[in-house]
Amino acid sequence: MSSEVRDLLRKYLPDYKSTRFGKIYTDTTEFMNIDHSDVIKLGNQHFLVLKNEAERRFGLVDPKYWVKRGKHLESGQPQILKLAFYEKFPMNIGPFKIECYRSPRKEARILELVKGDMRFMQGCSNNDEVGNNVRVLDIIRGKRLDIVVYNISVDHKTYFYEYFPDILEKYIGSCEAIKFLHDHDEKHGDVRRDHLWVESGTGDYRWIDFDYAFELYENPFGLDVFGLGSILIYLVGKANFTMQTLLDLKIEHSILETLNSGDYSVVIGNRVVNVRKIYSYIPESLNNILMHFSSSSTVYYESVDELLFDMRRCLKEIRGL
Repeated sequence: MSSEVRDLLRKYLPDYKSTRFGKIYTDTTEFMNIDHSDVIKLGNQHFLVLKNEAERRFGLVDPKYWVKRGKHLESGQPQILKLAFYEKFPMNIGPFKIECYRSPRKEARILELVKGDMRFMQGCSNNDEVGNNVRVLDIIRGKRLDIVVYNISVDHKTYFYEYFPDILEKYIGSCEAIKFLHDHDEKHGDVRRDHLWVESGTGDYRWIDFDYAFELYENPFGLDVFGLGSILIYLVGKANFTMQTLLDLKIEHSILETLNSGDYSVVIGNRVVNVRKIYSYIPESLNNILMHFSSSSTVYYESVDELLFDMRRCLKEIRGL
């Protein structure tokens, strides 16, 4: 098999330097076995595997062996291949119990739905010879929105007045993108801040990773709405506030002493939602949006439309219109 790979690379990548020539995989079921210098064949298309992708969260690196960074040999384009991987797990948010699971074919449907819509990652899907669905994704050149925000080197007050209005306006556009999915009876499924990227050059905000799905019978789109709220909380505070974070920021103890259990997130119990207690210049109307995601809230947003209505009104207030 190595000779076949060597012949492919000589044809399509004559300058490729490697001491290893792997196998050609037409069945991607055992994705853990597919590694550097192997080739995945989908129909008549060939993809050279360069490495496994990894997720970096909370200072840890978590390899994603079912996600391969590679190169499409016929075109020379770098691409990401997401192989079929299934998992299921429960999640509790306030009074809601949610069953979450991974669905490759759901992601394939969304890729088809959003083709040409640059608010989302782009790609296509194909099946390997045994029917595993493989998504072939274009690579977005850019950075996660939360990293872009974190790297704005100003104090919070300057950030809020000089940067946040433009960020909020573009974030509203990202929420409208999620509404587009809901209007077509689809869910993103894993709305969180590392899944919203800022593209270099254009500055466009773009959603990635659509393969999670969930069952929440009380509100079919509720988990997406909670995810949008969590991102907004980060954008308002320019950080996720835990008690340790607040101590590191040297927030006055007199302020910290005012925090109570109702000021924390209903989703992540140690995260402060009531940002106005930390920064008093946060408009009350904006803070009220954040408090819909607090453990003290008795009313949650039921749709992205409701969240958008309040955010648009707050944006006008912040801009002084």
